[in-house]
Amino acid sequence: MNVVLYLRYSSDAQTEQSIEGQRRVCEEYCRRMDYTIVGEYADRATSASHDTEKRLQYLAMIRDSAARRFEGVVVYKLDRFARNRYDSAIYKAKLARNGVRLISATEAISDSPEGIILESVLEGMAEYYSKELSQKVRRGMKETALKGKSCGGRVPLGYTLQDGRFVEDPVTAPIIRELFDRYVSGERLSDIGADFNGRGYRTSTGRQFNANSWNSILTNRRYLGIYIYDGIEQPGGMPRIIDDDTFQRAQERVERTAHKPGHGKAAEPYELAEKAFCGLCGASLVGESGRGMNGTVYRYYTCADRKRGHKCGLRPIPKDWLERAVAEDARSLLTPRMIDRLAEMAVKASQDARDADPRLPLLRQQ
Repeated sequence: MNVVLYLRYSSDAQTEQSIEGQRRVCEEYCRRMDYTIVGEYADRATSASHDTEKRLQYLAMIRDSAARRFEGVVVYKLDRFARNRYDSAIYKAKLARNGVRLISATEAISDSPEGIILESVLEGMAEYYSKELSQKVRRGMKETALKGKSCGGRVPLGYTLQDGRFVEDPVTAPIIRELFDRYVSGERLSDIGADFNGRGYRTSTGRQFNANSWNSILTNRRYLGIYIYDGIEQPGGMPRIIDDDTFQRAQERVERTAHKPGHGKAAEPYELAEKAFCGLCGASLVGESGRGMNGTVYRYYTCADRKRGHKCGLRPIPKDWLERAVAEDARSLLTPRMIDRLAEMAVKASQDARDADPRLPLLRQQ
């Protein structure tokens, strides 16, 4: 009988050896049974209890069964195939319609009525184990959170971990205080970011500050000393970096500037607002509109400094013309060679950010 192997391990905590071990057992079983292995499907670090759509090799195996190139799928144990009865029933039925059997290499299950009961018991036990494990993990994470210890995830800029607890980082906490002080005093985030980048400061991921860096920092209530995790909030659960008054003033300014200039003033958005800049003075371009004598609405981009009454000579630019020109220029740049170059730049930027992460030596040591 022609068969394929389906191999899976469920989390990054397990190693590639889990796949290798499953393969050895399945291959030995196939030799004993005189089965011919004609293919293999393996999903790495993928749970069987949910997110079946992420098990790409699993779904490919189900699709390929329609070609009837194999008559059996051999798994190490039934829980490698599915850990809930719904998925097990649905996908076994699909295999059966294509004339394919599901075979466990380590669980002797016959086609008799008794074998059907045994298979149902094993599937029920697998689902029970999966749900019980999930409950234990959630319970353990909650206890860890109640003790004020880190439950994983990214450590906010300004903090570091010591014995699993958040402590103030003497290197990056001053960056957070300076950001809030300058922001509430009225400085533009673009100017603050340019200054920070020029001084070599980086975000918690090791990247340069940009327009997307600020909101998660300026609205993060952890800087008030509030430990937050999955609905748990503990005032005083971590060191305070920002005082209440400064934080509140920052929230008020964030709220005032929540909408980009030009957004909400017209039936259509200004796609280049704060992405295009004046060629004369360097200020950002913002959207504006006006109505002509015949009632027609005209939309433009104009220099923010000119709009504020400063002496910039840039005349308003028709919205449709500028957006079309930018789109056409961008499209003309996306040649196959340029796409490859952009991909190389993205990979290099990712590697540079990783290597520049000040936490990397500590993580490697741990």
